[in-house]
Amino acid sequence: MDEVATGRIDVHSHLLPGIDDGCQSLEDSLACARLLVEAGYTHSFCTPHIWPNLPENNVVNIPKRVAALQSELDRAAISLRLIPGGEINLRPETVRVGIDEVVTYGMSRKHVLFDLWADKIPPFFEPAVRHLQSMGLTAILAHPERMRAVQDDPSTADYFQELGLLLQGNLQCLGDPPTTQTRQVAEQFLAEDRYFMLGSDLHNLTSLPLRLKGLRRAIEAAGEEKVWQLTRDHPRQLMHEALP
Repeated sequence: MDEVATGRIDVHSHLLPGIDDGCQSLEDSLACARLLVEAGYTHSFCTPHIWPNLPENNVVNIPKRVAALQSELDRAAISLRLIPGGEINLRPETVRVGIDEVVTYGMSRKHVLFDLWADKIPPFFEPAVRHLQSMGLTAILAHPERMRAVQDDPSTADYFQELGLLLQGNLQCLGDPPTTQTRQVAEQFLAEDRYFMLGSDLHNLTSLPLRLKGLRRAIEAAGEEKVWQLTRDHPRQLMHEALP
């Protein structure tokens, strides 16, 4: 992999059309991809939701969907390279999932992205995380700043660190109004160097400009060098595991 030619790498996107609450059409996916390229992105992980009601989003089908969308990007001369992944919703039954079922970045069985929506950290949280880690996976918590439990007590990030979790910040939260809890916690975590990486979490063309606004805000708050680290240097670790 030519690191000199690598721009920003989006580690969280719902770019695949019609398979979750993200882009609903090929045209929407292509338009979002064009905007990402204009913003300096050269690669994007496609991370559709892994929910019980979306059984087709699995380790077999997601790479096929990514390959199909890549063909369309190539046909449209959009220079964005796609890599498969997924966003697992952490649930009590996560402790029963086998390694062959876990959707990981690049399907490389190295790093796994998960989310959780909770007012308080539930009892199943730590056992589920430990189960993922017991399979040799590095667990990454998506957008912790969007969790009410974290907004009420930002020091919960210390607990995440003790568990060995990495944190992925959401660019939209950095683009939210300054008075919102999402923006305040995201900026606090950015200032405290809590994040391992930042992702757009793009869902559609309508909301993508706000997320790119968040990218600009991150640069204003933390500086170009730090944001390159969070949007290129650290994500490269995931990308190198996924690509030859």
